Amino acid sequence: MKKLIAFFFITMNIGVMQAQTYKDWVRKADSCYSAKNYELSVSYYDKAFKIEKKDFRDLYNAGCSASMAKENKKAFKWLNLSIDNGYENIAHIKIDEDLKPLHSEKEWNKTIEKLQKKLDVIGANYDKVLEKELAEIYTEDQEIRGEFMSVYRASKPDKKKIDSIGKIMQRKDSINLIKVMKILDERGWLGKNVVGTQGNQTLFLVIQHSDLKYQQKYLPMMREAVKNGNANPGNLAYLEDRVALREGKKQIYGSQSSKNKTTNKICIAPMIDPDNVDKRRAEVGLGTMAEYAAKMNIEWNLEEYKKELAETEKLENTKP
Repeated sequence: MKKLIAFFFITMNIGVMQAQTYKDWVRKADSCYSAKNYELSVSYYDKAFKIEKKDFRDLYNAGCSASMAKENKKAFKWLNLSIDNGYENIAHIKIDEDLKPLHSEKEWNKTIEKLQKKLDVIGANYDKVLEKELAEIYTEDQEIRGEFMSVYRASKPDKKKIDSIGKIMQRKDSINLIKVMKILDERGWLGKNVVGTQGNQTLFLVIQHSDLKYQQKYLPMMREAVKNGNANPGNLAYLEDRVALREGKKQIYGSQSSKNKTTNKICIAPMIDPDNVDKRRAEVGLGTMAEYAAKMNIEWNLEEYKKELAETEKLENTKP
């Protein structure tokens, strides 16, 4: 009987393993990456890519995990596949902290050259002056944030260093905002057909990182740009959520996190109609809340979230 029971559990486990989908493995890989368990993250990406290798974002993230796990061969393989499948952000790949260990390898220059050649073909008719300007703004915006987060996420964060980098970041954001506002006011929200995917993304990032009054000013412009195919619907969702929360409302797409005042844990900030959030996210090209939460290293349980949300609202309503 014991042998039969053991065999039953073995077959059950095999069935569970076979039931894992591409998204399941990627979600696990992202969660392990957030927990800095890079080796396990790589193993889960391996399992995912045995099913399919289509999403350049997942391939890029896998390359980052492999780089941090010191599996350079896999890192370059996945980064090159990412480029083959649509990755275009050359400014980001050059400053990504996760990929710094690869910079001393000969293969690194080959990978960058491959991406640059691809971009030269795609961007033959771009506004080269603006594309270059926006690439520089992107680097300014993201480099300082990478530096800030590396200090902020340290096991013993240095408060003085955080404050110092924060002030530098604010100054850079102010300068970048002036430049981007000039572009938007004079030429509108330029699509990727004019400034490339990276340049188009930069317009969003600078506004996303600006004060509320500027976000409110350019939100209608971005909404119109999405209708005309000149802006990313997923990026707009992030801006909609940030503005809503800053205005004291609930977010729509669950893209913003906050700290729970009771548990002191990072959680998804209050949103409207949580039951249908995945439907709303799908409409703008975003993954599920479970996938997003895994990348943020946040535990996502819809019923628990609704319960905590109700308790929070009750406390807010009972305040004098």
